[in-house]
Amino acid sequence: MADNRIKVLGGGPAGIAAAFALNRNGPHPAGVEVLDAAPRLGGNSASFQIEDIWCDYGSHRFHPVADPHVLADVKALLGEDLLLQPRHGRIRLGGRWIHFPLKLADALMRLPKPFAASLMRDMVMGKFRKPREGDATFSSVLYDGLGPTISENFYFPYVKKLWGLDPDELAVTLAERRVSGSSVGKILGKMMRMLPGLRSPTTGRFYYPKKGFGQISETMAQAAADKGATFTLNTPISGIVREGDKVVAITTGQGDDAVRQDADLVMSTIPITALVRAITPAAPDEVLKAADAIRYRGMILIYLVLETDQFTEYDAHYFPELSTPISRMSEPKNYNSATTPRGTTLLCAELPCDPGEKWWGMTDAELGEAFCGWLGDLGLPVTMPVKSCETRRLRHAYPVYDLDYQANFDVMDRWVSGLDGLLNFGRQGLFAHDNTHHAYAMAYGAVECVNEDLSIDRKLWSQRRAEFAKHVVED
Repeated sequence: MADNRIKVLGGGPAGIAAAFALNRNGPHPAGVEVLDAAPRLGGNSASFQIEDIWCDYGSHRFHPVADPHVLADVKALLGEDLLLQPRHGRIRLGGRWIHFPLKLADALMRLPKPFAASLMRDMVMGKFRKPREGDATFSSVLYDGLGPTISENFYFPYVKKLWGLDPDELAVTLAERRVSGSSVGKILGKMMRMLPGLRSPTTGRFYYPKKGFGQISETMAQAAADKGATFTLNTPISGIVREGDKVVAITTGQGDDAVRQDADLVMSTIPITALVRAITPAAPDEVLKAADAIRYRGMILIYLVLETDQFTEYDAHYFPELSTPISRMSEPKNYNSATTPRGTTLLCAELPCDPGEKWWGMTDAELGEAFCGWLGDLGLPVTMPVKSCETRRLRHAYPVYDLDYQANFDVMDRWVSGLDGLLNFGRQGLFAHDNTHHAYAMAYGAVECVNEDLSIDRKLWSQRRAEFAKHVVED
């Protein structure tokens, strides 16, 4: 029986995928243990039930553009439980509802004429537009590529809502990773590919499990456990022990209850800030200062249970306007085409918010009442009885790519990368605003870089990191 000399910190998608990949061909000879502070696996990609309806932590989809090896594994693991669903959302632009993803005919018919005319003018005049002066920011890159109309009416208010900062205070990296259509031409190209005859079988579609998005992680975790991986929950990491420049152990518990577990390799997917602070002897002062300067954006998820079969036909609504505090609303039953329970549906609102802001201290009932008010203002009145409302609060929903984040991340990353016996990856570990399929790809890449003697092939890892940096978020 192996003594679990490989410790994986964090039981979210990246940690689970690492355990799965390490044990793909049978029990890893070194033994693999995944530890997580939460009572269940999956992290922010887990699913749970409210009133017998499968719910996610916000709106989650598994995108067909996933790495082919990742997609093949997910299909094989879930089989018939993995549904290929049509995307059917809408977005509020110029006071009108427009289908999302954007469809050419719908946009031409529904966009307000002044908005559409201004958008066409931006496209024609784009090559004559003078680039903004000064250092590049999220704002300047989008303005130069898309023009003022879509930047000022969609992207700028939306990112201000999501990250709580003005576009000029956000780094170029956010535009590179978050905006797949960085020019009007690219947006039109995506719309053209939605036309019949031009689209592929998966264009405008997404994969989604019958029992919520978390079924992917749960099924992969079970497959890893069947091959020999161990999953230990309700176990916060209290320390990561190094001897000089080599990590040799982790500790769980506090004080007299602290337990040391020796390790030959620690694979960490926890937030890089938490990782740096957990290492003992302590990191150098400049590394700790960098950790203090890095920020994450929080979010409140509001789950409103209604006495009706279906609220709308749409899976998701997007709200870029600052006048509406929530950024997106999803109806979970529409994601997996559920017809039960009868007479009940649920709406999930995503409210970007940090601890200390006014929304964070409100009760569930107060937030539910506010949610109903916002929907009424948007012409979506809640006319049926409200059965209940509950919330979930996420402190690390999104990494904040402010103008100083890269320098601060690099300070931490260089120091962590110089520690033998430690490999840091995943969305939280690499401070990456990525999709879940990207997290799986990162985990597979990390496992590729683990040698038989549990040393890390740093050259290969550097190559994989360069690939990860090209990831672009799929909405």
